[in-house]
Amino acid sequence: MKGVILHGGAGTRLRPLSYSGPKQLIPVANKPVSQYVLEDLVSCGITDVAIILGETFPELVREHYGDGSKFGAKITYIYQGKPLGIAHAVGLCEEFVGDEKFVVYLGDNLLQHGIGPYLKKFQESDADAMVLLKEVEDPRRFGVAQFDEQGKLVKLVEKPREPPSNYALVGVYFLTPVIFDMIKRLKPSWRGEYEITDALQMLIDGGYKVDYAIVDGWWLDTGKKDDILYANALILDERIKRRIKGEVKDSRVEGRVYVEEGARIVSSKVRGPAILGKGCLVENSYIGPYTSIGDGARIINSSVEYSVILGGATIKNVIRLEESLVGKNATIIGEGKKGVMRLHVGDYSVVELG
Repeated sequence: MKGVILHGGAGTRLRPLSYSGPKQLIPVANKPVSQYVLEDLVSCGITDVAIILGETFPELVREHYGDGSKFGAKITYIYQGKPLGIAHAVGLCEEFVGDEKFVVYLGDNLLQHGIGPYLKKFQESDADAMVLLKEVEDPRRFGVAQFDEQGKLVKLVEKPREPPSNYALVGVYFLTPVIFDMIKRLKPSWRGEYEITDALQMLIDGGYKVDYAIVDGWWLDTGKKDDILYANALILDERIKRRIKGEVKDSRVEGRVYVEEGARIVSSKVRGPAILGKGCLVENSYIGPYTSIGDGARIINSSVEYSVILGGATIKNVIRLEESLVGKNATIIGEGKKGVMRLHVGDYSVVELG
């Protein structure tokens, strides 16, 4: 069994951060989203993995993952370039996959309990493909499943105006090499992309067995700022344990707070769940729950809560920063004025609050 992680796409909903790096490398709880995906595959015994690269700084992906050995994997890189759709990206993997079953996992998706149970179901079945579904409030934003009276999957529709059900396609696809024959017959959709839903529909219409499973637990598509903040809060809440490796001086650290080596907390208060990265500095400040502070970031004379602050960022003299996503090496300088600030700031930006 092989794995394919899709790491392309323009990431328009996460601009300006996606101007300077792939959206899948934006961290939640100080770990890139796509790293959770890779770790999920490896935990299921899938160690031969291809990462499909887009045109947004693909070298940053290679720099982070290397040959995969530090993650217990063997990584092959395949360049897609322009975002021409999931099916197009999958089609590039034919030589890598060979005659094996494989799983395609979108690099910006997170599953609470991972793919383990569904992978086992697929491996033990004779299905030609299997999709994961999750009931959602607004299925019009996703590919949507339609069932017959017996509950059999009969149709998949991409972003329908009138959804046939509330069951959306999760960004995980269990496939066999027969999918490549379908992809070769595809034509671009109205969006100008080669849709994986169309390829799967060809399988259904051709009499192939396309199975499905309903996802248990939460599923997150981290395509927007609020999605990143929500994912960060969920993962901090469920997975962070209290551990203090750095220095705490004249400060209070309450609850489940993970303080990395080299981090310094001086004359401050930190309430968990929260994580403070390596070498960061929190001085005369308050770090509230559900906040991640990246490596080397500096929080001085400020209050930060329910936010993701990337590595190297500086926040100084900001009375109250909430629900914010601050990019790498960005600088936010306030004048100590009262009021809540909610920001979405790109890498290397400078914001001076008057």
